[in-house]
Amino acid sequence: MARYSFNLPDIGEGIAEAEIVRWHVAVGDWVAEDSPVADLMTDKATVEMETPVAGRVLEIAGQEGDVIAIGTALVVLETESEQAGPVAAPTPAPTPAPAPASKPAADPVAEQQPTAPLASPAPAPARSDPPTGTRILASPAVRDRARTLGIDLAQVRPAAGDRVRHADLDAFLTYTPGYSAPAGVPADETVPVIGLRRRIAEAMSASKRHIPHFTLVDEADVTALEEARAQLNSGPADRPRLTLLPLLIAATCRALADHRALNAHYDDEGGSVTRHGAVHMGVATATPAGLIVPVVRDAQGQTLWQLAGEITRLSAAARDGTAARAELSGSTFTISSLGPLGGIAATPVINRPEVAILAPGRIVERPAFVADGLGGERVAKRKFVSLSLSCDHRVVDGQDAALFLQALRALLETPARLLAG
Repeated sequence: MARYSFNLPDIGEGIAEAEIVRWHVAVGDWVAEDSPVADLMTDKATVEMETPVAGRVLEIAGQEGDVIAIGTALVVLETESEQAGPVAAPTPAPTPAPAPASKPAADPVAEQQPTAPLASPAPAPARSDPPTGTRILASPAVRDRARTLGIDLAQVRPAAGDRVRHADLDAFLTYTPGYSAPAGVPADETVPVIGLRRRIAEAMSASKRHIPHFTLVDEADVTALEEARAQLNSGPADRPRLTLLPLLIAATCRALADHRALNAHYDDEGGSVTRHGAVHMGVATATPAGLIVPVVRDAQGQTLWQLAGEITRLSAAARDGTAARAELSGSTFTISSLGPLGGIAATPVINRPEVAILAPGRIVERPAFVADGLGGERVAKRKFVSLSLSCDHRVVDGQDAALFLQALRALLETPARLLAG
């Protein structure tokens, strides 16, 4: 028998440390060669670390949420090999980490986290030969959900490829005879704020700490727009189905062209504002791990159906953790929409270093006075959507915000202008 120290390798790009966000093993477990032992998150990516040798786990480097330095022993294994010493693992290929909704481009971590010492070894339980079987591929979010539901991932058959996804867990719950999720009143639990959740917390805090927010709320009559959307969706079946969001993005891009002060980045250190010509639209997306912002590049140049297809693609990639790193950064303006779940109004937090964010509410129907065509008015049922706009008061004045919302509302209320291109 020999002891192998599997040290955290150089992940690249000048990374000096990483946070442990998920352990796949515990002291006493047997792990096969190339099996995952832990997920670690840097400020740019989540990396699944795999042991290059087989063995029994003797020691692990701290708890979930601890930050460890490159070169630190991640796990110490007892192996059957006679050769001992540290193992140099190849640099893993990072899985893109979802960018939090208010993650700044260069926001330093407020506190340096200490390097965690190795946990004291525990007696290894009696165990026979190493387990056999193929490795199950799944994102950390899927693994966490399966663990919560008490589902053995080995029993789940992926619908496509060899990676288990959330849809596969849903299908397992629906079609597995006799299976039911754990019932009863759950016990109280303390959930550590680690990984993406910690980065969201840091980014939100930094945004509120550095940016003097103000929020202006208006509403638009989208009755005609909804009628136009229904007509557009009755077209060719090969086109993506349009929700309100692609129309909102198209209208926002048009309005931003005349109000570039809101399509900008503010440089805290340099004391300057960069007003962007292109609109790289951030679309806040809820995922099992938290809120992230995939980016629709050059949204101002895309058709409604291109926008709809890109929104669908990016949202799916964000939720299952396959979005590329470049697709999760670089937005110049963000829309945060909850669709039918949206409320009457909101006070969205700016996605720093941007200077504005729009949060449309849900569509509501109510009576309103409308022209009767005879010079008078009549009461009719109309559809309205609220438009909540938060701005950085250091560089955006109330008049700027009001003029932008007026322009946006005019486009939404006159679909002919919007659809004319």
